[in-house]
Amino acid sequence: MSVRQKGNQSTKKTGASTATDTVKDEFQAAQESAKSAVTSEWDYKLALFLITTIAFITRFWGINHPNEVVFDEVHFGKFASYYLQRTYFFDVHPPFGKLLFALMGWFVGYDGHFHFDNIGDSYIKNNVPYVAFRALPALLGALTVPTVFLIMWESGYTLPAAIVASGLVLFDNAHIGQTRLILLDATLVFAMSVSVLSYVRFYKMRHDPFGRKWWKWLLLTGVALSCVISTKYVGVFTFFTIGSAVALDLWGLLDINRKGGALSLPLFGKHFAARVTGLILVPFMFYLFWFQVHFAVLNRSGPGNDFMSPEFQETLSDNIMTANSVGIDYFDSITLRHKETKTYLHSHPDKYPLRYEDGRVSSQGQQVTGYPFNDTNNHWQILPAKPFPEDKLSGHRVKSGDLIKLRHLVTDTYLLSHDVASPYYPTNQEFTTVSLEHADGDRYNDTLFELRIEGAKGKSEFKSLSSHFKLIHNPTKVAMWTHTKPLPDWAYKQAEINGNKNVQQTSNIWYVDEIPSLSPDSERSKKEPRKIKHMPFLKKYFELQRAIFYHNNALTSSHPYSSQPIQWPFVLRGISFWTQNETRQQIYFLGNPVGWWIASSVLAVFAGIVGADQLSQRRGVDSLDERTRSRFYNSTGFFFLAWAAHYLPFYLMGRQLFLHHYLPAHLASALVTGALLEFIFNLDPVALEENVDAKLAGKVANSSKKGGGPGTKRVVPAKERMGGNSMLALWGAAGVVMTLVIGGWYFFLPLTYGKPGLSAEEVLRRKWLGYDLHFAK
Repeated sequence: MSVRQKGNQSTKKTGASTATDTVKDEFQAAQESAKSAVTSEWDYKLALFLITTIAFITRFWGINHPNEVVFDEVHFGKFASYYLQRTYFFDVHPPFGKLLFALMGWFVGYDGHFHFDNIGDSYIKNNVPYVAFRALPALLGALTVPTVFLIMWESGYTLPAAIVASGLVLFDNAHIGQTRLILLDATLVFAMSVSVLSYVRFYKMRHDPFGRKWWKWLLLTGVALSCVISTKYVGVFTFFTIGSAVALDLWGLLDINRKGGALSLPLFGKHFAARVTGLILVPFMFYLFWFQVHFAVLNRSGPGNDFMSPEFQETLSDNIMTANSVGIDYFDSITLRHKETKTYLHSHPDKYPLRYEDGRVSSQGQQVTGYPFNDTNNHWQILPAKPFPEDKLSGHRVKSGDLIKLRHLVTDTYLLSHDVASPYYPTNQEFTTVSLEHADGDRYNDTLFELRIEGAKGKSEFKSLSSHFKLIHNPTKVAMWTHTKPLPDWAYKQAEINGNKNVQQTSNIWYVDEIPSLSPDSERSKKEPRKIKHMPFLKKYFELQRAIFYHNNALTSSHPYSSQPIQWPFVLRGISFWTQNETRQQIYFLGNPVGWWIASSVLAVFAGIVGADQLSQRRGVDSLDERTRSRFYNSTGFFFLAWAAHYLPFYLMGRQLFLHHYLPAHLASALVTGALLEFIFNLDPVALEENVDAKLAGKVANSSKKGGGPGTKRVVPAKERMGGNSMLALWGAAGVVMTLVIGGWYFFLPLTYGKPGLSAEEVLRRKWLGYDLHFAK
């Protein structure tokens, strides 16, 4: 018995060992096959090399032309100069992309002396290293093309599909034009493409969670996402794209019936925490880091001061506001200026008309308006609500929270607001003035105003320049406000002053510009050296964020070359970047119409296939096998989601919009085009992962149940999965598409590179959809 038992055990061990060895041998063979397939993909590598080379040629060729400031180079070149001079400025975009330009300028020894004030200013005459600045976006734009190719390759698509997707970006006039100038979009689009590539690589690692490569690609995805949103806030669309895919992935991991086996809740929590760390916390920390660099570099007073609070401005050196601010006493003569419009509080003897154009009746009181120039009619005396004793009239400092009266010195009348509609705003109150008799009599309460200094702690002193305040009418609690629309001729086209019921509105803020009554030899006029104050980083960050979002939403004015989202996929309108009358040269920002029309058509085809598939399934007709459908929805669908996420939100925006806002969405549409081209020609789709083969999968699973290693999956290259299937039809379709795209690209080259100059006839031939090109006559 014992011998047989030992023998049986020996036999069992031998059998188990043999089975395990067999599994190991077959698995090792599969691994070698995979390695061989990857190393044999010489055609992909050759195509990648050629595409990258052409990308660098098309982006860098003639990059020194024109040698003048072009379009928005007036902004982003200027910002680079401000960084290099450490001068504080304000912009509605995060700092990362602008810091890269400043870094490039620092590399070549540029000192920031040129401020890019006007389109057409000469770089040569002003000794500006503009080619170095332009080389940065050209580099990133060139690298975007192979990144698109790698996305398709890593997603398992065939070589023709990868060539078409990357070719649509490679030979696109809009991508080329935007990446040859000192603009932010090259950084934005490159970071967006790297985010997608990194997430695809991370997704392929999902069967080996928490390994070194898994963490590497997760963190790289997070870093790339931080670069997107740190360049422009539309980068949040990329966050939504990746976040949606991650949410679906986590939802699958939570499924107790998932193919790989149910995860315990602690293990699922580990997956969730890892993704939160890599895709939210890490990007946010990098995002904050760039603002810290921004504040550290810009430590000198500059043109951005007016957008920030006095407390913020006191952290900057050479600040005129803090150096020249003077405490204000009662009975001082002052001039009040609106922070946003820079108009002075003004009054003159003329009266409001009896009736306005809409038939409403005014008080016919003395006009109180906003005047853009310094004038004696801007002088107001600040008085206490209650008179001081005759022997103690001087030396009383005005403080936040005080009730005050304002006397107009030229007309000897007192500022007042009352429940009468203002000229332009029926819901806002009229501002006027009344005589001393009425101000001290029946209209006394209507002449009282509360002085609220922004950010004041307790009874802070009221100072010129540095004290930004709201003037609140005490009885009705409206805030004194003005705007940019001028009044009619009866008010000499001056600005309207009225009482705004929305007291919290940031445009209610004023400051004292001068104290005309203060003599030069007064003790208060003596300037003492001011120390630079410290402000916590997060407080500065939140203040800047509020200013950025407010002014970003305020960009609603019209622009001659703005366009609507519905026009972008069809390239109905471009943007004139630069013209030169002598040579008839021009740079007109325009996508390759042929490439964009093809990509837009394919998007419609994708939506149609999804609709048809859903309808057929509802009727019990299953025209797609499970693997094909899974790939169609999960891979091509992911690219379509990226397009929709980067395009559709623009319909909800009320700000100025331009064609270049479509570039990230166009890149996503190129990915959809390559993927759908492969699908349409009925090629055997390639899953991102598959078991080595059915037999091996069964043995591996059995081995796993006996305590062996986990079931192993691998990436199967497209070439291996295609087997003997003919790709002639796909290559033919890809060839036709790329021939058309290259033809469109070449035809519009003179408008992209700005040379050579075109005759009127040549310009007219390029006005395909009535583009507003110059020199058409």
